[in-house]
Amino acid sequence: MSGVLTMILAGGEGTRLAPLTGIRAKPAVPFGGNYRIIDFVLNNFVNSDLLQIFVITQFKSHSLMKHLSRAWRVTGLTSRFIDPIPAQMQTGKHWYLGTADAVYQNLHLISGLDPEHVCVFGGDHIYKMDVRQMLEFHRQHQAKLTVAAIPVPIADAHEFGVIEVDADGRMIGFEEKPKSNPKTIPGRPDYVLASMGNYIFEAKTLVEVLEEDAAQADSKHDFGHNIIPKLFPGGDVYVYDFSSNRIRGEKEEVRGYWRDVGTIDSYYEANMDLISVVPPIDLYNKYWPMRSYTPPVPPAKFVHDEANRTGQAISSMVAAGCIVSGAIVYHSILGYNVHVHSHAYVEKSVLMGNNDIGRGCRIRRAIIDKDVKIAPGTVIGEDPVLDRQRFHVSPDGVVVIPKGAMVGFD
Repeated sequence: MSGVLTMILAGGEGTRLAPLTGIRAKPAVPFGGNYRIIDFVLNNFVNSDLLQIFVITQFKSHSLMKHLSRAWRVTGLTSRFIDPIPAQMQTGKHWYLGTADAVYQNLHLISGLDPEHVCVFGGDHIYKMDVRQMLEFHRQHQAKLTVAAIPVPIADAHEFGVIEVDADGRMIGFEEKPKSNPKTIPGRPDYVLASMGNYIFEAKTLVEVLEEDAAQADSKHDFGHNIIPKLFPGGDVYVYDFSSNRIRGEKEEVRGYWRDVGTIDSYYEANMDLISVVPPIDLYNKYWPMRSYTPPVPPAKFVHDEANRTGQAISSMVAAGCIVSGAIVYHSILGYNVHVHSHAYVEKSVLMGNNDIGRGCRIRRAIIDKDVKIAPGTVIGEDPVLDRQRFHVSPDGVVVIPKGAMVGFD
């Protein structure tokens, strides 16, 4: 679709996702067996036929850049592209000072293409969205800025920008991460209308407001703290109701699914969502293919069928290259090239790939990063006190083992 440029903000540290972000940016964290978090927003734009995309990176970007080069190469003689843009200190000897500054430092990319509209989306959420529908809403209202929003429980309001709208969808109030007394949705006192961090700007407006913001020394140079509060009093900022978005092939009951996977527990729950009988986000919709990098590995294999030694996976997702050898995998997700040896039991866990689970291991409610090897007979997730002595454990009790760890080989 011509006249539309996309800038995906993918430079966040993701400190609340540590230790999964110890060696990678948050958008590069593996998810759902086959994917990285950033794949979801990229699939949204590719499936919406919006293929002029810059991915703005910064912290620990190597893993992300490697993934983009493998999975998201756009070739041919057209004007379509998905280009990673590393932080380059374009406006001085400093890194990006905030989300708005990340785009400001790359305004030359916008001027070089001269688009009519610029989409500025985050790269670290799990959802599906036909962006064309939001773009049509933006054009119909002749908005200078359109913000995508979704209802969230009032208890979570402090994590989001909270929006007020009038009957026409025009923004009439905005508070970034309110600490107390957030404005609730009329008729729904337990919910607030939260910004998803996804914006469509009139290109001229975006350039002007970012140049003004850059000149203000006391600004946080952030879309939520500075740019939206500056623009909405003018009356040309509208709010797009994400729950109205429709995708062909999706069931009505899964409409409006969106997860901020910014903590270990929210990340874990979003993975567990995928393996429910009727998942709230459907990875199997043929009308909305979910692309990612697929390594050259053989199909998954399940071997041994003996008493007390049957290789099986129940209510689980198992990626290619896995071998479940006389073990039981229950309600879990296995990424590429996981080997689970005989008599092991893996339950309600996420294994990211290239893992070796030794004979007789018992693993429950764990996230195991890539390249982890676990010695035979190791037990994880059954003794909270012992687990906290050895590993990172989330507030909800999920055990996290960082990339490359060798567990139980003392």
